[in-house]
Amino acid sequence: MSAIVLGKGDALLIVDLQNDFLPGGSLGVPQGDLVIDPINTLIALYSSRGLPVYASRDWHPDDHCSFAAQGGPWPPHCVADTPGAAFSQALKLPQDAIVISKAATSQEDAYSAFNGTGLARSMLADGVKRVTVCGLATDYCVLNTVLDGIDAGFEILLALEGTRAVEVTPGDGDRAIARMLSRGAVPVRLSGGGLVGDLSLGALP
Repeated sequence: MSAIVLGKGDALLIVDLQNDFLPGGSLGVPQGDLVIDPINTLIALYSSRGLPVYASRDWHPDDHCSFAAQGGPWPPHCVADTPGAAFSQALKLPQDAIVISKAATSQEDAYSAFNGTGLARSMLADGVKRVTVCGLATDYCVLNTVLDGIDAGFEILLALEGTRAVEVTPGDGDRAIARMLSRGAVPVRLSGGGLVGDLSLGALP
């Protein structure tokens, strides 16, 4: 493990750290609140270097296709402009954070922050080449965001302390991590006020 030098071309992407996905929310991720402190540390790290911070959010209408009443797999969650859709008050998003709303129409679903949002185009226009991904949940929106980010050509760092899984089936979180790493994402951890990881793990044959 070696220190990762952050600089121009790096960005932080926080996935769906919304009240409904936290313990007590309508679709709470077990121990999801434990990601907040590590993510705040990441925000401070990136902001102190003048690097962009992006935050995605589900922003659903009240008749969204993913809801059980419409035949979807989930209870109602993250309905636009409700308290459940708000970012956690404990999340210290900078004022200049770039917010990405996804799945904002009734028939449009999107686990990935890149799905239908124009995020990849926006990041590329801003000169982003490497993205550190964190947030909720490991086995759904984080997984799909990471895979789409890799497909879009970004180097992806996966901040393990900043993710937690739903675990509808036990082991889903570990399987999701294994899938992301097999595609070239690099697992990283906070250490000594910065990030450490083995960038050689991201080299694909």
